[in-house]
Amino acid sequence: MAISRAQLLKELLPGLNALFGMEYKRYGEEHKEIYDTETSERSFEEEVKLSGFSAAPVKNEGNAIVYDNAQEAFTARYQHETIALGFSITEEAIEDNLYDSLSARYTKGLARAMSYTKQVKAANILNNGFNASYVGGDGQTLFSTAHPLVSGGVNSNTPATQADLNETSLESAVIQIAAWTDERGLLIAAKPRKLIIPPALQFVATRLLETSLRVGTNNNDINALKNNGAIPEGYSQNHFLTDTNAWFLCTDVPNGLKHFVRTPMQTGMDGDFDTGNVRYKARERYSFGYSDPLGMFGSQGA
Repeated sequence: MAISRAQLLKELLPGLNALFGMEYKRYGEEHKEIYDTETSERSFEEEVKLSGFSAAPVKNEGNAIVYDNAQEAFTARYQHETIALGFSITEEAIEDNLYDSLSARYTKGLARAMSYTKQVKAANILNNGFNASYVGGDGQTLFSTAHPLVSGGVNSNTPATQADLNETSLESAVIQIAAWTDERGLLIAAKPRKLIIPPALQFVATRLLETSLRVGTNNNDINALKNNGAIPEGYSQNHFLTDTNAWFLCTDVPNGLKHFVRTPMQTGMDGDFDTGNVRYKARERYSFGYSDPLGMFGSQGA
């Protein structure tokens, strides 16, 4: 429906001092803290995880060597979505000198709405990471204790018992990540990089990562997490996480969370011949997802 004079009566009357409600600050592109961004030229993208070889066995004298087989483990699929929003201004509102103020004000509002939508969609990969209705290429949720391996074992990127963010749970996560293996059971040198938290945990994260001594004890022990550089990139807040107790670790495992851009943000305007209205729109096409679930570690909190 077009924005008409009836919706903006006060702007046509004398004595108006100010208009407000469209100039709020907005959070930045927080998805860039956790996603690797790539471009796409297709309607969807697929990424396949390969299985390498198992550990080499001893070859006894006179025996033939063992030949191993490589294979595909699973496929991750990114289906791009088109996100679009627009508004129009009636011909009469334009005639009554509302065009300049409306177009400037509401194009800013349009940009804010598009940006907000992108951040929500990005955060939803983590927000739904424990939900059995959302599974990845290996048939498991993003955060699972049973990511299956070709070797028959499993990797776990969540605590066996969900735990709140504290010194013990964070140290346990670092240790658990160090025990991850590839598809054939060979250890991989995985390490955490960055802690991702909702705003409710910002003060907990500061005490855990930025103090020199242990938090909440009477002992004069060093803060091992900080001293060891266990989480070298510190922490980042994501204001679009919905669970105030959940916390996440980005790891250095490649091909984890990805953001594919099929069409960057495009804006446009035109006049409608029949009505005389002026229409504005914004459009972009992208997808958020993950390939290797070991790119993240997550806990829902206790």
